[in-house]
Amino acid sequence: MHPENSNFHFRRPVQAACIAVFGLGVIYAVVTVLGLLSLPSPDEQIADPYFTLMEVLILLIAPLMALVVLAVHFYAAADKKWYSLAAACFMFIMAAITSCVHFTILTISRQPAAEQLAGHSFFFSFQWPSIVYALDILAWDWFYALSVFFAAAVFKTGRLEKTIRTLLLVSGILSLVGLLGIPFQNMQIRNIGIIGYAVLGPVAFLVIGKWFGLSGKTPD
Repeated sequence: MHPENSNFHFRRPVQAACIAVFGLGVIYAVVTVLGLLSLPSPDEQIADPYFTLMEVLILLIAPLMALVVLAVHFYAAADKKWYSLAAACFMFIMAAITSCVHFTILTISRQPAAEQLAGHSFFFSFQWPSIVYALDILAWDWFYALSVFFAAAVFKTGRLEKTIRTLLLVSGILSLVGLLGIPFQNMQIRNIGIIGYAVLGPVAFLVIGKWFGLSGKTPD
């Protein structure tokens, strides 16, 4: 099946979404590095304006990732539809959880009434342990990893598809490794997971965009 001959009419918007994921991912990485460099201590939470920018960028990136994986599902070969459907479901779960987390942080957590709560840090901070931190780890280190593992099964033939497959698998593995920060009570370990989804992830999506743009490059 070739892109130009199929019933899939959204190649260019999907390519644009892939490029947007990569571009926003690069901006997110730069903002994160700047935020970390601004910290007086590695144990401190990144402050504004970097923190707010990071929150907004995640609210943009996560839905775009979900839409791209959904497009992969519609475009996948029939014998790989089960894998692509699972990938899309897990990515939408990831996007829903992380969007709720970061929208809550941007809105409710900054209200004077919320800031006066005795357990404000436990609910709203990104210092372990906290509710929003745990949910974000669940979203990115677990559901994102599951999604890209299943998505990797769609890409099996051809050099470009094997590159995508490798990027997705390594991204997912690193994201899962980030979960080890919880039992070891060391959130520095979670930085490995961040490399998986925030560094390799956008690169994988950029290559997926190239895959959508090439005729005759379907996963069959």
